[in-house]
Amino acid sequence: MLERYKKAGNSGMVRKLEAAPVTMTGGTPDAYLRVRDRAMHQLGAGTTHDMRSVLNGIVWPSLRSPHYTLNEKFKLWRGKLSSGVSALWDEMLVTDLAELLTEFTLPIYFFHGTYDYTVNYNLAKDYLQKLKAPRKGFYTFDRSAHSPVLEEPGKARRIMREDVLAGRNTLADALVMPS
Repeated sequence: MLERYKKAGNSGMVRKLEAAPVTMTGGTPDAYLRVRDRAMHQLGAGTTHDMRSVLNGIVWPSLRSPHYTLNEKFKLWRGKLSSGVSALWDEMLVTDLAELLTEFTLPIYFFHGTYDYTVNYNLAKDYLQKLKAPRKGFYTFDRSAHSPVLEEPGKARRIMREDVLAGRNTLADALVMPS
Protein backbone atom coordinates (compact mmCIF):
# COMPACT_ATOMS: atom_id res chain seq x y z
CA MET A 1 0.00 0.00 0.00
CA LEU A 2 2.80 2.35 0.90
CA GLU A 3 4.40 2.03 -2.53
CA ARG A 4 1.09 2.65 -4.29
CA TYR A 5 0.42 5.76 -2.20
CA LYS A 6 3.93 7.05 -2.88
CA LYS A 7 3.43 6.52 -6.61
CA ALA A 8 0.06 8.32 -6.46
CA GLY A 9 1.63 11.25 -4.60
CA ASN A 10 -0.67 10.93 -1.57
CA SER A 11 1.77 12.30 1.00
CA GLY A 12 -0.82 12.32 3.81
CA MET A 13 -1.45 8.60 3.58
CA VAL A 14 2.27 7.92 3.09
CA ARG A 15 3.02 9.76 6.36
CA LYS A 16 0.35 7.78 8.24
CA LEU A 17 1.56 4.43 6.94
CA GLU A 18 5.23 5.21 7.50
CA ALA A 19 4.48 6.35 11.06
CA ALA A 20 2.91 2.98 11.90
CA PRO A 21 4.93 0.19 10.25
CA VAL A 22 3.82 -3.41 10.75
CA THR A 23 6.77 -5.66 11.55
CA MET A 24 7.23 -9.25 12.65
CA THR A 25 9.01 -8.12 15.82
CA GLY A 26 6.96 -5.03 16.65
CA GLY A 27 3.59 -6.36 15.58
CA THR A 28 0.76 -4.16 14.41
CA PRO A 29 0.58 -0.65 15.87
CA ASP A 30 -2.84 0.72 16.80
CA ALA A 31 -2.11 3.68 14.51
CA TYR A 32 -1.88 1.28 11.55
CA LEU A 33 -5.15 -0.43 12.47
CA ARG A 34 -6.88 2.97 12.59
CA VAL A 35 -5.85 3.76 9.00
CA ARG A 36 -5.78 0.23 7.49
CA ASP A 37 -9.35 -0.14 6.22
CA ARG A 38 -9.51 3.36 4.76
CA ALA A 39 -6.11 2.96 3.09
CA MET A 40 -7.01 -0.42 1.60
CA HIS A 41 -10.44 0.60 0.35
CA GLN A 42 -9.18 3.83 -1.22
CA LEU A 43 -6.84 1.66 -3.29
CA GLY A 44 -9.52 -0.90 -4.16
CA ALA A 45 -7.51 -3.55 -2.31
CA GLY A 46 -9.82 -4.30 0.61
CA THR A 47 -12.97 -6.37 0.93
CA THR A 48 -13.96 -5.81 -2.69
CA HIS A 49 -12.14 -3.98 -5.48
CA ASP A 50 -14.94 -1.44 -5.94
CA MET A 51 -15.74 -0.84 -2.25
CA ARG A 52 -14.44 2.50 -0.98
CA SER A 53 -16.09 2.51 2.45
CA VAL A 54 -16.72 -0.22 5.03
CA LEU A 55 -19.74 1.71 6.26
CA ASN A 56 -21.41 1.97 2.84
CA GLY A 57 -20.07 -1.31 1.47
CA ILE A 58 -20.76 -3.69 4.35
CA VAL A 59 -22.34 -2.14 7.43
CA TRP A 60 -25.39 -0.44 5.90
CA PRO A 61 -26.20 -3.30 3.50
CA SER A 62 -26.01 -5.83 6.35
CA LEU A 63 -28.32 -3.69 8.50
CA ARG A 64 -30.86 -3.48 5.65
CA SER A 65 -30.80 -7.24 5.02
CA PRO A 66 -34.18 -8.90 5.49
CA HIS A 67 -32.49 -12.24 6.26
CA TYR A 68 -31.47 -11.40 9.83
CA THR A 69 -33.36 -10.13 12.86
CA LEU A 70 -32.49 -6.80 14.42
CA ASN A 71 -30.99 -8.67 17.39
CA GLU A 72 -28.78 -10.79 15.08
CA LYS A 73 -27.57 -7.66 13.27
CA PHE A 74 -26.75 -5.99 16.58
CA LYS A 75 -24.81 -9.05 17.80
CA LEU A 76 -22.90 -9.30 14.51
CA TRP A 77 -21.57 -5.75 14.68
CA ARG A 78 -21.02 -5.80 18.45
CA GLY A 79 -18.88 -8.92 17.95
CA LYS A 80 -17.01 -7.40 15.02
CA LEU A 81 -16.28 -4.19 16.90
CA SER A 82 -15.10 -6.01 20.01
CA SER A 83 -12.78 -8.34 18.09
CA GLY A 84 -11.10 -5.68 15.95
CA VAL A 85 -9.46 -6.89 12.76
CA SER A 86 -9.46 -10.39 14.23
CA ALA A 87 -9.55 -11.84 17.73
CA LEU A 88 -6.55 -13.94 16.65
CA TRP A 89 -4.63 -11.12 14.93
CA ASP A 90 -1.44 -11.29 17.00
CA GLU A 91 -1.38 -15.08 16.84
CA MET A 92 -1.88 -15.03 13.07
CA LEU A 93 1.07 -12.70 12.60
CA VAL A 94 3.52 -15.08 14.26
CA THR A 95 2.08 -18.35 12.90
CA ASP A 96 3.68 -19.76 9.77
CA LEU A 97 1.12 -22.13 8.25
CA ALA A 98 3.69 -23.23 5.70
CA GLU A 99 5.58 -24.88 8.56
CA LEU A 100 2.59 -26.16 10.56
CA LEU A 101 0.23 -27.40 7.86
CA THR A 102 2.00 -29.04 4.96
CA GLU A 103 -0.04 -32.11 4.13
CA PHE A 104 -3.77 -32.66 3.71
CA THR A 105 -5.91 -35.70 2.94
CA LEU A 106 -8.54 -33.61 1.17
CA PRO A 107 -8.40 -31.42 -1.95
CA ILE A 108 -7.27 -27.81 -1.44
CA TYR A 109 -8.50 -24.94 -3.62
CA PHE A 110 -7.46 -21.26 -3.25
CA PHE A 111 -9.52 -18.46 -4.80
CA HIS A 112 -7.48 -15.24 -4.90
CA GLY A 113 -8.13 -11.74 -6.19
CA THR A 114 -5.22 -9.88 -7.75
CA TYR A 115 -6.19 -6.71 -5.85
CA ASP A 116 -6.26 -8.46 -2.47
CA TYR A 117 -3.95 -6.78 0.07
CA THR A 118 -5.49 -8.66 3.01
CA VAL A 119 -3.83 -11.90 1.93
CA ASN A 120 -0.60 -11.65 -0.05
CA TYR A 121 -1.07 -13.13 -3.51
CA ASN A 122 2.50 -14.44 -3.95
CA LEU A 123 2.67 -15.93 -0.44
CA ALA A 124 -0.64 -17.72 -0.97
CA LYS A 125 0.53 -19.11 -4.30
CA ASP A 126 3.87 -20.23 -2.83
CA TYR A 127 2.12 -21.89 0.10
CA LEU A 128 -0.19 -23.89 -2.14
CA GLN A 129 2.76 -24.99 -4.25
CA LYS A 130 4.42 -26.45 -1.13
CA LEU A 131 1.32 -28.25 0.13
CA LYS A 132 0.77 -31.95 -0.38
CA ALA A 133 -2.85 -32.80 -1.14
CA PRO A 134 -4.72 -35.30 -3.33
CA ARG A 135 -5.71 -32.38 -5.58
CA LYS A 136 -5.04 -28.67 -5.41
CA GLY A 137 -5.83 -25.60 -7.45
CA PHE A 138 -5.04 -21.90 -7.37
CA TYR A 139 -7.56 -19.66 -9.14
CA THR A 140 -6.71 -16.05 -9.90
CA PHE A 141 -9.56 -13.56 -10.11
CA ASP A 142 -8.35 -10.57 -12.13
CA ARG A 143 -11.16 -8.15 -11.16
CA SER A 144 -11.31 -8.98 -7.45
CA ALA A 145 -9.77 -8.04 -4.13
CA HIS A 146 -10.45 -10.10 -0.96
CA SER A 147 -13.90 -11.42 -1.96
CA PRO A 148 -13.72 -13.04 -5.40
CA VAL A 149 -16.84 -15.12 -4.78
CA LEU A 150 -18.83 -11.88 -4.40
CA GLU A 151 -16.98 -9.93 -7.08
CA GLU A 152 -16.84 -12.53 -9.85
CA PRO A 153 -19.65 -14.92 -8.92
CA GLY A 154 -20.00 -16.43 -12.40
CA LYS A 155 -16.37 -17.51 -12.50
CA ALA A 156 -16.54 -18.78 -8.90
CA ARG A 157 -19.67 -20.86 -9.67
CA ARG A 158 -18.05 -22.35 -12.76
CA ILE A 159 -14.93 -23.34 -10.76
CA MET A 160 -17.09 -24.82 -8.01
CA ARG A 161 -19.17 -26.86 -10.51
CA GLU A 162 -16.48 -27.93 -12.95
CA ASP A 163 -13.49 -28.36 -10.63
CA VAL A 164 -14.26 -28.46 -6.91
CA LEU A 165 -17.43 -30.57 -7.02
CA ALA A 166 -16.01 -32.73 -9.81
CA GLY A 167 -12.72 -33.31 -7.95
CA ARG A 168 -10.61 -31.73 -10.69
CA ASN A 169 -8.40 -28.68 -11.19
CA THR A 170 -8.62 -28.17 -14.95
CA LEU A 171 -9.60 -24.49 -14.58
CA ALA A 172 -6.76 -23.73 -12.13
CA ASP A 173 -3.85 -21.46 -12.96
CA ALA A 174 -1.18 -23.33 -14.90
CA LEU A 175 1.49 -22.82 -12.22
CA VAL A 176 -0.11 -25.21 -9.74
CA MET A 177 0.02 -28.84 -10.70
CA PRO A 178 -1.69 -31.76 -8.95
CA SER A 179 0.38 -33.13 -6.07
